[in-house]
Amino acid sequence: MRYLTLGGILVTALAVPAAAQQASDAVAPEGPAVSGFEAMSGAVAAAIQSREQGVPVVAQNWMVSAANPHAVSAGAEVLRQGGTAADAMIAVQAVLGLVEPQSSGLGGGAFLVWHDGTTGEITTLDGREAAPLAATPRLFQDEAGEPLSFFEAVVGGRSVGVPGTPALMQAAHDRWGKAAWGGLFDPAISLAEQGFQVSARLAALIADDTERLAEFPDTAAYFLPDGAPLQAGTTLTNQAYADTLKRIAAEGAGVFYTSEIARDIVDRVKGADGNPGVLEPVDLAIYRVKERPAICVDYRAHEVCGMGPPSSGALTVGQVLGMLESYQLPGAADAEAWRLIGDASRLAFADRGRFMADSDFVPMPTMGLVAPGYLAERAQLLGGDDALPEVSAGNPDFEHAALWAEDESAEFPSTSHISIVDQYGNALSMTTTIENGFGSRLMVHGFLLNNELTDFSFRSHAEGVPIANRVEPGKRPRSSMAPTIVRKDGKPVLVVGSPGGSRIIGYVTQAIISYLDWGMDVQQAVAAPHGVNRFGTFDLEVGTLMETLGPDLEMLGYEVSVQALNSGLHAISIGPDGLRGGADPRREGIALGE
Repeated sequence: MRYLTLGGILVTALAVPAAAQQASDAVAPEGPAVSGFEAMSGAVAAAIQSREQGVPVVAQNWMVSAANPHAVSAGAEVLRQGGTAADAMIAVQAVLGLVEPQSSGLGGGAFLVWHDGTTGEITTLDGREAAPLAATPRLFQDEAGEPLSFFEAVVGGRSVGVPGTPALMQAAHDRWGKAAWGGLFDPAISLAEQGFQVSARLAALIADDTERLAEFPDTAAYFLPDGAPLQAGTTLTNQAYADTLKRIAAEGAGVFYTSEIARDIVDRVKGADGNPGVLEPVDLAIYRVKERPAICVDYRAHEVCGMGPPSSGALTVGQVLGMLESYQLPGAADAEAWRLIGDASRLAFADRGRFMADSDFVPMPTMGLVAPGYLAERAQLLGGDDALPEVSAGNPDFEHAALWAEDESAEFPSTSHISIVDQYGNALSMTTTIENGFGSRLMVHGFLLNNELTDFSFRSHAEGVPIANRVEPGKRPRSSMAPTIVRKDGKPVLVVGSPGGSRIIGYVTQAIISYLDWGMDVQQAVAAPHGVNRFGTFDLEVGTLMETLGPDLEMLGYEVSVQALNSGLHAISIGPDGLRGGADPRREGIALGE
């Protein structure tokens, strides 16, 4: 067994046992990291070794940390040639959509947080998928008005929202790009045409989802050639994806939304056998990326900034940290620290379930939820010495009179995260997704379509009261994605984010606490054992220090569930001595920099 020292604490390393890996694959569509990239460049091999040894990658000028070595290598080359973080993101995302198709791609959406190295300003871009105009609040209900089961809703066209990722890539380049747009797609095009080796992780995920992938001919032909799942080490090409990227490279992202690509997306969604959707060409034609103000909360003399509605990420992370501001957190091995973190999270999730949705469609107490006075009031509830017996939503300042029922949406762990810092002082944090692993399982023009609409509540009302996150035409479903930039004195010090469904909020919060409170370096912070409490049960990561804290937490009054918790944190710290990059050892990502 290997051990790492995290903040002075000896803990079991996060190369989790085989039993834990199998449990993880069974529960979640994203599994733990596996090897298979060591034959790439020496820099990649060194980065993998750093991740496995638990030490950060060190650089001076620029850095990129993301979920796949092929994608990170593409982004690193853009930065090496003088491109910006926005340029590098495009190259990274284009490759991720090929080599990690189950997590993100052209058929999905993303949220991006940007710190501008020239102006010092911070802003966000909302590239979240949108509901078709023909969608109704009963989209995921049967004829009796009862919610469908999750996979009844997911597999097929019903769950597909208007993709936002291509438009987001274009919007970021228009604002902050320096490199020629077309050339940013060259690495992904080359890899799609020449082929890449299927990783053991991707092969395992395909094998676990064979039955659903087999439901649609184009999807089955790609992932299940000759009726069998792709095997690790197989060289896989994707000419259809290369052709799509060539069109976008030559004509801009608009071609995705108005050409035969858009028409074929609509046809695939509406023609999905057994579960068609309601997408129309007009839905793609009117899609727009929205620039929104960042949500920022003070914590430990730092400013923690992220994505506001329709994401619940920054608000909920900010609420947890804001409630903890007046408390000292003893350390990662102390159950009292986890009591404070866990109950602050429960209180924040109660507010999330009641109030948070797409604020373009429902009134939200956005600033009231993170107002210092409100958080101080909620923090007083943490003053006991055991678990809160129950939690409920609070009463933040609200400029509208509105009553919302508790949300009932489900979020399953998938997604991917990209952190980049360039030589110009720009910092980018972007979380990108097609929602569930392999999305809707519908494939068109070489990429998978999202199932993002299942992030809406399947119920529209509860006991006659409307649910804020119900389906509505043109609305964007609530998300937990929490791309984050932590700043001090107006300058970025930490760029971080993670996949993981609604546990994203806990993963990102913990990484920030590990770095700011417990003195961990960036690699230690992303590798630290997980404890997540959203709704009362403490989820503890199997095979780690957190599992050993289970009895202590039970003594405090918590129900405990020990399980694999497969985050995918990718982070960069920025300090006087340069850049440090961390990549989650639970996945196959790396950090590269110079």
